[in-house]
Amino acid sequence: MSHFSGVLQLTDLDDFITPSQECIKPVKIDRKLNTDTKIKIEEGQYYQETDGVLQKLQKVEITLADCLACSGCITSAESVLITQQSHEELSKVFEKNKQLKIDNKHEDSKFILVSISIQPILSLAVRYGISPNDCASKLSTYFKNMGADMVVDMSIAEDFALLESQHEFVERYRASVNDGKTNVLPMLASSCPGWVCYAEKTHGSYILPYIATTKSPQQIMGSFVKNWLTKKLDDRSIYHVTVMPCFDKKLEASREEFSNKTTEAKDVDCVITAIELEQMLERDNISLDSLEKSTLSEPWMPTESSERLPHLTKHIGSGSGGYSDHIFKFAAKELFGIECDKIEYKELRNPDFKEVTLEQDGKILLKFAIANGFRNIQNLVQKLKRGKSPYHYVEVMACPSGCLNGGAQIRSQNELTPKELTKKLEDLYFSLPCKDPSETKSLNYLYDNWLQGKDSEKSISMLHTKYRAVEKSTNALTIKW
Repeated sequence: MSHFSGVLQLTDLDDFITPSQECIKPVKIDRKLNTDTKIKIEEGQYYQETDGVLQKLQKVEITLADCLACSGCITSAESVLITQQSHEELSKVFEKNKQLKIDNKHEDSKFILVSISIQPILSLAVRYGISPNDCASKLSTYFKNMGADMVVDMSIAEDFALLESQHEFVERYRASVNDGKTNVLPMLASSCPGWVCYAEKTHGSYILPYIATTKSPQQIMGSFVKNWLTKKLDDRSIYHVTVMPCFDKKLEASREEFSNKTTEAKDVDCVITAIELEQMLERDNISLDSLEKSTLSEPWMPTESSERLPHLTKHIGSGSGGYSDHIFKFAAKELFGIECDKIEYKELRNPDFKEVTLEQDGKILLKFAIANGFRNIQNLVQKLKRGKSPYHYVEVMACPSGCLNGGAQIRSQNELTPKELTKKLEDLYFSLPCKDPSETKSLNYLYDNWLQGKDSEKSISMLHTKYRAVEKSTNALTIKW
């Protein structure tokens, strides 16, 4: 008889079941002390106590904030009731904004800005049989027809995330080697909210110190939009929409730390996925390939043209952002003066777990890995807990094959298998021209003018964050008998 591997016994996997009875939000009911009270349920969701007063039953709603504070359900948000993170809610915002403009109440309307990441662009490009640049251009047309005031890609935020991750790793490495600090290496990627939420709920304070503090591109984009662009728009209220490849990005956008504590305005107001965009297009009876092309905005520098047709680029490395490759090359040069022109990974147990090593005179200087999918994440965590992790950095993504195969990417509608579809998306991504984020002129401008320097307090607050352990709560309703 076969046995489960030790990996599967490492932790309770209840966090990854479908939300059901375990998804519980206690409701506080104010009631007077009366031992003789009798309750009668009426039609139409009303109830009546013995005092004769007819009262309506309250509706219980589960929000994303509740999910983040609970440790009894799944981390992905596909099946969770979401009130402000749906395409229906987005359509309502667009319609309300249009009506305010028709009624000449422009001062009450919002400036709607849409940020689109590269992975859903590729997913929709394959779905409608068009090139990535044409797809981005036509998505811009679609959102502008709905009422968007500005549509941008997220390349500027992706560049920020890579540069900040590079510098954070070098600082951690020096703190570990030179100062003898513990719990700083290996540095684990922080851009995947599914992985971060899992770490917070399942492994808590043990794993969290290893996770990078650099925000994900989505949340860096949110900081940029709500803390820089809003000033350029004379402090006009901005409604920020992001288009992302996974549902967990909705959870990420709903975290309390990613909002203005004074106004309670979130850095990202609504997250829409590739699957939802496909549903919106079908609802509106629109085929994306039939739309005209329009420009994307580039509001990064005041001297450059702010409108141009899309010119999408890739980074070296994986379709999840290329964190491992960029940090590896930067660290090799910064720490050891070694130029790495070619990075070759060695596959381990499966294609989703691979490693690369930098050696000199038979000595290992750096050892990096990419771990995609929870099977490999469990292996990684097990090694960490046993003190046997050989890595300095690990690019961790919850989805097998990474973000190009995100849980909210459009599934194949022809004869392609899931693996073949992912391969097609990877080929499309790697066909794009490559860009070095360190050569992006607008980054230096924003570091100086928005953040007041690379090491300033504002730079740290805008580009970095902290994560928190979520204690497992136990009450009579969650006990399994």
